Amino acid sequence: MSNPSAPPPYEDCNPLYPPQRGYGQPSVLPGGYPAYPAYPQPGYGHPSGYPQPMPPIHPMPMNYGPGERAVSDNFETGDWEDRKVRHTFIRKVYSIISVQLLITVAIIAIFTFVKPVGDFVRRNSAVYYASYGVFLATYLTLICCQGPRRRFPWNLILLTLFTLALGLMTGTISSMYQTNAVIIAMIITAVVSISVTIFCFQTKVDFTSCTGLFCVLGIVMMVTGIVTAIVLSFNYIYWLHMVYAALGAICFTLFLAYDTQLVLGNRKHTISPEEYITGALQIYTDIIYIFTFVLQLVGSRD
Repeated sequence: MSNPSAPPPYEDCNPLYPPQRGYGQPSVLPGGYPAYPAYPQPGYGHPSGYPQPMPPIHPMPMNYGPGERAVSDNFETGDWEDRKVRHTFIRKVYSIISVQLLITVAIIAIFTFVKPVGDFVRRNSAVYYASYGVFLATYLTLICCQGPRRRFPWNLILLTLFTLALGLMTGTISSMYQTNAVIIAMIITAVVSISVTIFCFQTKVDFTSCTGLFCVLGIVMMVTGIVTAIVLSFNYIYWLHMVYAALGAICFTLFLAYDTQLVLGNRKHTISPEEYITGALQIYTDIIYIFTFVLQLVGSRD
């Protein structure tokens, strides 16, 4: 038998997909998958005397061409087509947020209703500043470092430390206000948070399409906070403090709507289903900020 003059074509050499003589190459493989898939690869001056926590760093999704939905680098568009994946991601995010809020409410209740504890944290500002350091370190680690944020159990350990630190900071601030003011601020924050969440589920308004606006709001809040802290440290001006608190409550309510829609998906910008830590971190931080600003508006200090 004579040897072939040329090597067999690639199709003849592939044992997985033998050629189908006379019918051409199939366009769809068994299971409904395309023959040549091209799926994207997943990548990746408070008046109490204490400094206000640093505003959260919101993730900025990438911009794509007109008509295309933009996603973060570690987002795979096909995931959102599966409702099960999407609903599982949302449940995971809000389950984490619920636990975080329960821990925070428990700490606030202890600092508010247990007088010896409240007196202790008011006399020892080192508790607040130590919590502030842990808050800042864990927050920046979770936001900026993909490895710890995605690697179990380090992501949950860091998130737990972050929650405890921010809870201690919020509890310390709450201990300086009257109990009625703390309760009223909690109720208002709960109503606002639930209302914003329901609104984001129902509305057709896409807050994620205004990424530039929210970036500007974040910068304005940071600059305003620095200026207000400097001014109030020299001379306390009541109306300036109230204006800053009102501005902060409004801005972080908008941030809450933005972050909620990032988690819900089906918008111009979304975050990856793998980034449940980021989603929970951002929404939880927004809620805590709303509470602290509302407490400054409605509260009178002991």
